[in-house]
Amino acid sequence: MKNQQTVGGSDLFPSSDVRKRVDDFLTEELSEAAARIARGTVMPTFDLSTFRNELREFDFENPRPLDAILSWVISQMEHGLVHVTNPRYFGLFNPMPSFPARCADRIAAEFNPQLATSTTSPAAVEIESHVIRAVARRAGLSDHSTGHFTTGGAEANYTALICALTQADPRFAAEGARAFKGSPVFYVSKESHLAWLKIAHQAGIGRDAARFVMTDGHGRMDAQALASAILADQAQGCVPIMIAATAGTTNAGMIDPLSACAEIARRLGIWYHVDAAWGGAAIASPQLRPLLLGIEEADSITIDGHKWLATTMGCGMFITQRTDALESAFHVASDFMPSNIPNRDPYVTSIQWSRRFLGLRLFLSLATVGWEGYAAHVERSVTLAAMLKQRLLSLGWTIANDSSLAVLCLEPPAAIGTARSIVSRILRAGHVWVSLATFEGREIIRACVTHGETSPTEITELVSALQESGEPFA
Repeated sequence: MKNQQTVGGSDLFPSSDVRKRVDDFLTEELSEAAARIARGTVMPTFDLSTFRNELREFDFENPRPLDAILSWVISQMEHGLVHVTNPRYFGLFNPMPSFPARCADRIAAEFNPQLATSTTSPAAVEIESHVIRAVARRAGLSDHSTGHFTTGGAEANYTALICALTQADPRFAAEGARAFKGSPVFYVSKESHLAWLKIAHQAGIGRDAARFVMTDGHGRMDAQALASAILADQAQGCVPIMIAATAGTTNAGMIDPLSACAEIARRLGIWYHVDAAWGGAAIASPQLRPLLLGIEEADSITIDGHKWLATTMGCGMFITQRTDALESAFHVASDFMPSNIPNRDPYVTSIQWSRRFLGLRLFLSLATVGWEGYAAHVERSVTLAAMLKQRLLSLGWTIANDSSLAVLCLEPPAAIGTARSIVSRILRAGHVWVSLATFEGREIIRACVTHGETSPTEITELVSALQESGEPFA
């Protein structure tokens, strides 16, 4: 039997010399893989059966050298993923992460702070709070706004619903939905993210509580339909507790009428939330900020750093102007935690307890380029999307949406083929990546231009791929 200290101690916690050698090796391996990915296919290029057979060989009974394992994992990632880091990825809201954000992950892993309390990690908690306040100010929210980083938009939106329910009736904290005289309900656009169904389920009020409001025919929530839906629910004895407008819908990048939604929420005295998980990045740009007029009136907002702000994954934000809301919704007293400071300890103002140092990713990125640098980033995306739009219009394509952001819903000329057939052929070829989606009941090709290293060259390649994929597939 091998010496346990050799197997466990030195390999799990090697000397500084060994760590440095492995760090240098990993950096070089990742750099070379990134270069190959940028030149290669966007689609996975591995055989799943072969991969599973190799994976089964890791029985965790026989240790292997770390260098060899790292090389194997990098190879599997290189061949077994859709590459969002490829500049020809025109896909979902998960673009190439910024270099400062990647540096942040390495720092956070090295120090591994626990962000439950300010007492144990005061520097990390203060950095995150500083960033939250800066984003709130940029969005036009009040100076006393507060909030925290989340794993993503779903958690942030869930936090908004819990706050809304608790504010609507403080007894909700102890009694749940039983506190209400009628069924609590909330309102989102039918083009909003379907995570709202899971959020309603998780909150204990049931998926039927999510009311999906009709749009105006152009992908935006219809304010009149919203008001009518609320009146109908009240007549049935339901209890409206929140309106959640979307600023940048997933399929089409549309922005709901934020000011109109705010006015309805104020009139009824219910919580107003804006899900700006992706489109919220427009606050960085003086040119694009007017598109979000009305977000400053929200009780709370969601913005994801890992979307258009280009941090690594898992960097959402929940921000609220209702400074008492988080403490009343998530307060808990614990004798084993080092402190319990209202509005400072994250464990009493969020659903999470143990949590990674997420906010460092956005802090380093903002500190490196400032709001001006981020403005250039989002404006560049919009410019490239406009270039793609004009190129395709000149070739007889139709743009189904009229978003001012960087998402296009493309409809091919009838002579070329259907959206579904074109996407299928593009993904089989693997040179670029787009997705099939629906917009106002029609199948479209969705192209999102938010990769920080996409250039006009990649736009030209996408246009060529769209055109060529309309021809009969050999």
